[in-house]
Amino acid sequence: MSYRAPAWLPDGHSQTIWPALLLRTPRPPYRREQWPTPDGASIALDFVDGRPGSPLVVLFHGLEGSSDSHYARALMQAVAARGWHGVVPHFRGCGGMDNPLPRAYHAGDAAEIRWILQRLALRYPLMAVAAVSLGGSMLLNYLAEEGPSALPRAAAAISAPLDLVAASTRLDRGLGRLLYTRMFMNTLKPKALATLRQHPGLFDASRVRRARTFVEFDDVVTAPLHGYGTALNYWQRASSKPRLRQISCPTLILNARNDPFLPASALPTTADVSPAVVLDFPQHGGHVGFVSGRFPGNIHWLPQRLLDFFLPYLQNSSGQADPVAKP
Repeated sequence: MSYRAPAWLPDGHSQTIWPALLLRTPRPPYRREQWPTPDGASIALDFVDGRPGSPLVVLFHGLEGSSDSHYARALMQAVAARGWHGVVPHFRGCGGMDNPLPRAYHAGDAAEIRWILQRLALRYPLMAVAAVSLGGSMLLNYLAEEGPSALPRAAAAISAPLDLVAASTRLDRGLGRLLYTRMFMNTLKPKALATLRQHPGLFDASRVRRARTFVEFDDVVTAPLHGYGTALNYWQRASSKPRLRQISCPTLILNARNDPFLPASALPTTADVSPAVVLDFPQHGGHVGFVSGRFPGNIHWLPQRLLDFFLPYLQNSSGQADPVAKP
């Protein structure tokens, strides 16, 4: 399952942008549920229903993502093809849901992952969990906090910002700021201002409107809203890289070395992780890209990589691996 990028996508930016904007997998047959959160809000979860007794694959989306993100559609289509269950839970304010509370979601939000997985585990005893980008940071922090008590049989973090200082610094400069940070600010800032209208005085609206970088936005919104104080303190405390030795759940960490969101120098080595963690750092792939095939390409490689990793751990009650053939 080694990854090789097509020659017609030569760098990390093209390998990131092409699948996100131009490769659209058909929408899976989602069934939506709305769940109340423990603190009085609600979130949306989009399910793909499989055969009774089959495993569940959970996918936590990235920053401002949803069940319609290209990677979510691709994975859920692959899950459906196996006859398995799948679900994409949405974080606060995502998936078309309002967020009435003075909080959002952030890289260190292991508690949000925990209560969602606890509720899913009551219904689906065979569960594997994947998470993308910021969601990957949240998942890795949860796995580290839980240690041997983590609920999934297996997990995977894809293109996670393992070192938030390095990732945010890269995104706030040069092409990162021009191509990606500006896109995120186009949705993060309106959501923050909507929260401010419901909770006046929570933070400085003028600073939100002026924010052009992650350090400016996280300094005024994300960090103080979630108890971190400053952006730098948030990035340092919520980074998952220093905690990877605490993970006991079999976990794949998949990051391309040319990911425009995180420099290769910030990637962990085997000395930084526990024996339960498998590191896969292909030279190419971009940020949650991993396009394959002839022009215009496809995004089948990533779902296959994830499901192949999960398969040995998703055993039924008799201890046998699920016999469904790979699509």
